[in-house]
Amino acid sequence: MSPGPRVSLIIVSRNRRAELGRILASLRYLTCPEFEVIVVGDTDPATAFPGLWRVERIAYVPFDRANISAARNLGLAAAAGEIVAFCDDDAVPEATWLDHLIAPFADPGVGAAGGHVLGRNGIALQWGGGRIDRFGNRLPLDLPGDAPVVLAGDGQSGVKTEGTNCAFRRAALVALGGFDESYRYFLDETDLNLRLGDAGWKTAIVPLAQVHHGYAANAARRHDRTPRDLFEIGASKAYFCARHAPERDIPAELAGFRALQRARLIAAMVDGLIEPFAVDRIMASLEAGFTEGAARQPQHPGLGEPDRGFCRYGDSGPSAAPMAIACRPLTWRNCRNSVLAAAAAGQSLTVFRLSLTTLFHRMEFQPEGYWLQKGGIFGRSERRGALFRRATLKSRAGAEIDRLQAVRPIAGLRICSKLPLRGKGIIL
Repeated sequence: MSPGPRVSLIIVSRNRRAELGRILASLRYLTCPEFEVIVVGDTDPATAFPGLWRVERIAYVPFDRANISAARNLGLAAAAGEIVAFCDDDAVPEATWLDHLIAPFADPGVGAAGGHVLGRNGIALQWGGGRIDRFGNRLPLDLPGDAPVVLAGDGQSGVKTEGTNCAFRRAALVALGGFDESYRYFLDETDLNLRLGDAGWKTAIVPLAQVHHGYAANAARRHDRTPRDLFEIGASKAYFCARHAPERDIPAELAGFRALQRARLIAAMVDGLIEPFAVDRIMASLEAGFTEGAARQPQHPGLGEPDRGFCRYGDSGPSAAPMAIACRPLTWRNCRNSVLAAAAAGQSLTVFRLSLTTLFHRMEFQPEGYWLQKGGIFGRSERRGALFRRATLKSRAGAEIDRLQAVRPIAGLRICSKLPLRGKGIIL
């Protein structure tokens, strides 16, 4: 079998050292053999995480400005792969993410691919496939099943990818001038989606290319997504409309967007998340953004061939087969040291810490290097599942392994069932 295309994975990070460390810790478990890692931002991985696996192979591009498009263009300029993939610093990819995401590029007409984004509980879908209109609004797209679907733009709409889970044919991006740096925040990849479609490129939606996204705080929003400032969102919205929408329809579109943002702020105020006086202040930032955005002009840097060679980061995956461990909260204390030791040695581990309850499940990658799913043995994981199901610890863990196999293959399950013993640990 011929090797797949070389992939440059670009991660933009600013003021998020802890989040960056977590996603970098997860990359050693990616099963794609031909990828390199490029970090663009204010944190040098070699300095910040000196013990990180293969940190010396991570390319670092210093950048400390609040402009996501400019940062992505710097990563694109440094990328030596045929395909460039993007993942946010507050996200973590599944092990098979890149394998699934790049497969559709075997079709030479595919210029972009996007996967599914899971929300904060690590299980429910945050963003799936979608289309976008000429105002940048997301349109529903029902794609049943897990097979990739290749779609084309139709002149009126494009195919939407999410910035935290997308890949592009590098040559296509270079031909279009890369990301438009007038989009400092918001609608940056949406603009690119439309331009790719208008240029005749197709986009693949790949449900099994999955990342977990946490919505970390930034200058525009709090960790719970409550707005702090709407200037850049307003600027990008007005600029997007000026670039892509019929001029006669723009005032009505911006009026509707204004009403939507005010409704969000009023709801946040009612919930006690912002003070009443903050509503007018934040809305004023939106209006200022509208004014500036309408006057912005396209900004595209010159992009050519990278001045560095491809620096392969991955290998064939973890040296030992991925495993799962199931335990109860009472036995976790004895399991934990063995889990940490195995993760430090490069073992891909998924831990199911399940109680005798009906608690809903949550899944999260831990900074120490393993996946942890918590909840009740009788509770539900997928949100369409039953509120109660009969199960044992072993059978429930087995069912969760079956659910994960397509995105995170797990070779076996071990049960940690002994209660803590004073002064003694348990070897798994």
